[in-house]
Amino acid sequence: MQTPDSRWRRWTRGRGRWAAALAALVVLAGAGTWTAAADDSAPAVHREDRMMRVDGVSIDTSYFTSGGSERRPAVLIGHGFGGSKDDVRAQAEKLAGAGYAVLTWSARGFGKSGGEISLNAPGREVKDVSGLIDWLARRPEVQLDGKGDPRVGVTGASYGGAVSLLAAGHDKRVDAIAPVITYWNLADALFPDGVFKKLWAGIFITSGGGCDKFEKQLCDMYERVAVSGKPDAAARALLTDRSPAAVGDRIKVPALIVQGQTDSLFPLGQADAMARTISGNGAPVSVDWIAGGHDGGDLESGRVENRIGAWFDRYLKEDKGVDTGPGFRVTRTGGIDSTDGAALQRGASSDHYPGLSSGGRQIALTGTGGRQEITGLGGSSGLGGSSGRGGTQDDANGGAQDGASAGLRTQTFRNPAGANPPAISAVPGVGGGLAQLSTLGVGLSLDFPGQYARFDSAALGTSMRITGSPTVRVKVTAAQGDAVLFGKVYDVAPDGRQQVLPSQLVAPYRITPAQQNKTVELTLPAVDHALDAGHRLRLVLSATDLGYASPAEPTTYTVSLDGPLNVPTAPAVKTAPAGLPWWTWGLPAAAAVIALALLLTARRRTATPAPEPALADVPLQITDLSKKYARSADRYAVKDLSFRVEKGQVLGLLGPNGAGKTTTLRMLMGLIGPDGGEIRVFGHAIRPGAPVLSRVGAFVEGAGFLPHLSGRANLELYWQATGRPAEDSHIEEALEIAGLGDALARAVRTYSQGMRQRLAIAQAMLGMPDLLILDEPTNGLDPPQIREMRDVMIRYAAGGRTVIVSSHLLSEVEQSCTHLVVMDRGRLVQAGPVAAITGSGDTLLISTAAEVTEPLVDKVAALPGIGSAVRTDDGRGLLVRLDGDTSSSTLIAELVRLDVPLTGVGPHRRLEDAFLTLISGGSA
Repeated sequence: MQTPDSRWRRWTRGRGRWAAALAALVVLAGAGTWTAAADDSAPAVHREDRMMRVDGVSIDTSYFTSGGSERRPAVLIGHGFGGSKDDVRAQAEKLAGAGYAVLTWSARGFGKSGGEISLNAPGREVKDVSGLIDWLARRPEVQLDGKGDPRVGVTGASYGGAVSLLAAGHDKRVDAIAPVITYWNLADALFPDGVFKKLWAGIFITSGGGCDKFEKQLCDMYERVAVSGKPDAAARALLTDRSPAAVGDRIKVPALIVQGQTDSLFPLGQADAMARTISGNGAPVSVDWIAGGHDGGDLESGRVENRIGAWFDRYLKEDKGVDTGPGFRVTRTGGIDSTDGAALQRGASSDHYPGLSSGGRQIALTGTGGRQEITGLGGSSGLGGSSGRGGTQDDANGGAQDGASAGLRTQTFRNPAGANPPAISAVPGVGGGLAQLSTLGVGLSLDFPGQYARFDSAALGTSMRITGSPTVRVKVTAAQGDAVLFGKVYDVAPDGRQQVLPSQLVAPYRITPAQQNKTVELTLPAVDHALDAGHRLRLVLSATDLGYASPAEPTTYTVSLDGPLNVPTAPAVKTAPAGLPWWTWGLPAAAAVIALALLLTARRRTATPAPEPALADVPLQITDLSKKYARSADRYAVKDLSFRVEKGQVLGLLGPNGAGKTTTLRMLMGLIGPDGGEIRVFGHAIRPGAPVLSRVGAFVEGAGFLPHLSGRANLELYWQATGRPAEDSHIEEALEIAGLGDALARAVRTYSQGMRQRLAIAQAMLGMPDLLILDEPTNGLDPPQIREMRDVMIRYAAGGRTVIVSSHLLSEVEQSCTHLVVMDRGRLVQAGPVAAITGSGDTLLISTAAEVTEPLVDKVAALPGIGSAVRTDDGRGLLVRLDGDTSSSTLIAELVRLDVPLTGVGPHRRLEDAFLTLISGGSA
């Protein structure tokens, strides 16, 4: 998709300037109004409000600049349908502060601008943009590529996004664009496959102020289609002519395309068409699928605006050092932040946009329920869906079956009179929350019995992610006229009771009599959706949908599968490692505050032993550490504990409740003193307030903050109190990790508990400690958050630092820790590498490249020194229990002799098993 910069720049120079004639039509009406906005970190931004006239129509504009008289690139920002220039003021001020001349305007028929709404007609709204470019070309602070040719980018969302594309196609002076959640072909968006999207079309008209606000031919077209329920050729031609697709071959500038996943108005297929066309023209293209869309959800405004700014920095300011992001990025949502209720998000990306059909996997389907016929291919009643190609297809468990023997599944269902009651999928104005919740396993959809065909897969043997548009081949017949169907793919839970419709999306199809009883390929909605192992895919073809117009006449439809469900998985798209989540490098908080309090008080301290040079590079060595319970002469919380931690290790401190873990950590941080033994950190003995504690970050108990101060002020005050140089605080890194955004400026008393925890994390991060101590860091976190915490600990240690974590979640400890210390009743039970502790069992897991046969199992079980041998559940491995002095190497030699296709040999004992064995069944 990427081309040398010289190519696209050549397109921006030496061009004809047909729009220059519009300059005389732009007349200033009034002196304008100036305002200013400023903050502590950016130059003051000035705003000039003016009314301009283009072709006799008043256009309300605002012009934003900041400091200096040097020439700079310009940016035009369009607004969404039904809005005005005021909606994009914040983004305009941000770009102006970054060194751009920014012009916003209210489109015809909106805000204070005059004229009728013409849906971005080339001779009206698009011509207005060329007039605005003419005006920019005369501004002394705007950079020029030639006479009358300003360096200019155009961005906007929805309606404004479409005009950015149209401007690039109609005016060769446009140098870069960043359209957001918009359309490529408005006819395809409102009349997909010839089916009228009636709810969204109605909302479109009413949000514009009613039919009378529109150009007459648009109003007439809408009323004609709304009455008939079926778009005609003239309606399609009218909307296509006003769509970017009409000038797609002329859009040859760098394009950042941002599209919403929860968007039944302009779905991902619209962005796909943009990307394929513009990249085909040779221009640089990046595609970004955000979490939200016209159906609601998170529009990720801050991140998107930052990326647009970087895009313009690269292609308008020509800053080759700026990172414009990957060729493709998708936001993946999963789980809820237990502290503040926000949806958890992670980015996934690839170097190139994969399209909507990359990495196809074939999933066999079989008909279920309803009036169902089984047409024979040998009378088979197994998994259905002949591939029709004589090859093989994957079933849901990842195996293969002969497509020719799978058999067809035929189902007959009714289109009810008046198309009522309709099925429910996306509901504009209501569906946004549902669409977002569908990524979390919650949703609402409704299909009425007798009005749809349903085909299910087998349970998935492994997890799978759909990224793109699934397709399926079917044959359809209608008792009369066109067949209008609505296709959707559900994610069905193992118990079959809960089904989730990803992003609440459905795709309509109009199948004419000429197409009926022939194989047609149906393209289902494009989504990015993860399915867990054990779940099923369910294809539903319904006769009705609330958002669309269906034939009013009752009729009968018959649908037959003619192949499997082809599911795109986009294998090149990789989920990013947890990039500095809000709990970040650790949860080191309150201990530092308490240590500081001890420093500021006049507590008497005992003499501190001299440092040991031999331990200067050892993060932690504990020797014969003991601590008695309060008011007890002979009962110990910790007794004779000794272990050592090296640089780069992630050490898991394990033990049942009452094992002494927290007591050990509190002694390590100098919060309490031991009754015997010694703790040394980088060779220094630990005492309350010891200077070496400045190299330790810890989270053991809740942090204390001054409630009347802001979050930032609390962090700055804390660091000042340590007396350490300001440049050593790494405060900006800590603030970025905390992810509190604008809340940093608010008083802490207004924070939720989750926000306080984030602030505590940022506080503990200050100074980037060499030794990080985490006591139960995953308490209250859901699985995605826990997984991110795991990544944080691993990365932190990989940088040469050391992490000590105490946790009850043994599966997480096993995956994140390199070494373990197991305690029970205050004493050390075992210490060492995770592999050494989990690998001390007598059962080995033998994995193989091919399925293990029963005769082979019997041969292995009969070998000398083998107690037992059984196949694994998937049939591609053996669990072998050693008996006597037989070693794993001896077993491997025997397996090789038996021609077993080995792929791996290792201990088969989880940390949980090893832990329970070590503590003699103690409760963890």
